[in-house]
Amino acid sequence: MTAQSPLHKARASYQPRLPAVFAGNGPFVAIQESGKTESVADQEAICAAFPHTYGLPLITFDTGGASEFPAVKVAVVLSGGQAPGGHNVISGLYDALKAINENSELYGFLGGPSGLTDNHYKVLTGDVIDAYRNTGGFDIIGSGRTKLETPEQFEKVAENCRALGIQAVVIIGGDDSNTNACVLAEYFLNKNLGIQVIGCPKTIDGDLKNEQIETSFGFDTATKVYSELIGNIERDANSAKKYWHFIKLMGRSASHIALECALQTHPTITIISEEVAANNQTLQQMAQYIATVVADRAKAGMDFGVVLVPEGLIEFIPEMKALIAELNELLAENDAYFKSLEYTDDKLQFVNSHLGAGPSQTFSSLPGDIQLQLLMDRDPHGNVQVSRIETEKLLIDMTGDLLREWHAKGNVSGKFSTQSHFFGYEGRCAAPSNFDADYCYSLGYAAACLIANEKTGYMAAVKNLSQPAGEWSPGGVPLTMMMNMERRKGKDHPVIKKALVNLEGAPFKRFATERGKWANGNEFVFPGPIQYFGPPEVCDRPTMTLELESR
Repeated sequence: MTAQSPLHKARASYQPRLPAVFAGNGPFVAIQESGKTESVADQEAICAAFPHTYGLPLITFDTGGASEFPAVKVAVVLSGGQAPGGHNVISGLYDALKAINENSELYGFLGGPSGLTDNHYKVLTGDVIDAYRNTGGFDIIGSGRTKLETPEQFEKVAENCRALGIQAVVIIGGDDSNTNACVLAEYFLNKNLGIQVIGCPKTIDGDLKNEQIETSFGFDTATKVYSELIGNIERDANSAKKYWHFIKLMGRSASHIALECALQTHPTITIISEEVAANNQTLQQMAQYIATVVADRAKAGMDFGVVLVPEGLIEFIPEMKALIAELNELLAENDAYFKSLEYTDDKLQFVNSHLGAGPSQTFSSLPGDIQLQLLMDRDPHGNVQVSRIETEKLLIDMTGDLLREWHAKGNVSGKFSTQSHFFGYEGRCAAPSNFDADYCYSLGYAAACLIANEKTGYMAAVKNLSQPAGEWSPGGVPLTMMMNMERRKGKDHPVIKKALVNLEGAPFKRFATERGKWANGNEFVFPGPIQYFGPPEVCDRPTMTLELESR
């Protein structure tokens, strides 16, 4: 971190804004508890899986708390993919712990959850923290995707924490990482080990949200980065007037990123996976919809446009969803044998001979490269790695086939020249927006307050986020409150429920009323780069999703 850009140096001096309850009292807050809570679904099964942490009350912070706390030693780990603002969660956690008691210590475990089991860590001092304030990335301690799921791992974490005198672990991650945090908290309570576990909501995908968690951190920054890039491409398309740009956007399971970017940039076409599933649309129907818009614009002399495609789309198309579900089960049950097959033809023959009639027909209809992408190694949770599936190119090919057919019949004119893009990693480590810098710093503060008040099995939370930071309401949400049962690797597991785009929600309804106008004309909006200095309406605005949901 010796070489710093001018922006890096300027951002180092930015002091994140805190909710009023912290700004006036620091981490010395009073705890307000609600009644008993329950999980969002499968209450009996979740209660049985988490008997010691199920039903904990919601927590909000108020003024009038204790004026002093004993020193604590806390471990922090970054888990899963990067998201802008992670460094500010750690900065807020560090500052709050030092404010609670100057003798408190923060241990950063390296490389994700495996750092906890392998005992790889560094003590985070003021000098280290100061070098990373308001910066993007997770490089202060690194991240990883190791799952904490076995008693042996839990015991190793406990052994390492006890040896260092650590009393609490903060896990900064997405839904799966916080599911691990919930399991770890339950285990420690069951064994009476005296180690607290607190989670923080991280994911650029935006699918870790519910009534208590209004948004995950990183979503604001990432969608603003992608929207800048989309706007740049829209400007290029409007200038050259000869290309259709198909842009796949990161977001593994939900279309929140695509929807937010559409609201910010007004592209020609945006596909929302959840709508595709609700309408039982086939691949062919989607290609026909795109081809119709292309043909209509060609008649108006506009052989150009921009199409946004969610990364996880392929899992929402009914025939593809059925195929992927069957493939996941088949490959999970025959993992060793399938990996032993040396030749591609043998793998394809094995799959086709074991699939049901419908999925086999769908699989056979796909281009060979898409077939092979569907057979790649699964992620740690047993799911197909959708980022490797070039859905945008599949839609280009199918749309092109239709247009050529229509052209041969004399039904359409014009050209269909295409460019494909995938925006993913470009947004994960960007310097956090003012919103994410403030939000993440507040989350770190909230986590420290939960630790100081001896809470475990909670996720740090901040509400009322559509308002200025001073009006935000911090607290804690029981991790079990967000749980449901899902199928993973052929078995049912308790996991935090992913939030999909709500087709009845204000953001989607706004999009639905506008998209026809965007398809037929040139309504492109060019957001430009994130602004860190200037008027609040430019620098501090939250996502349009948050604004619309709060009305």
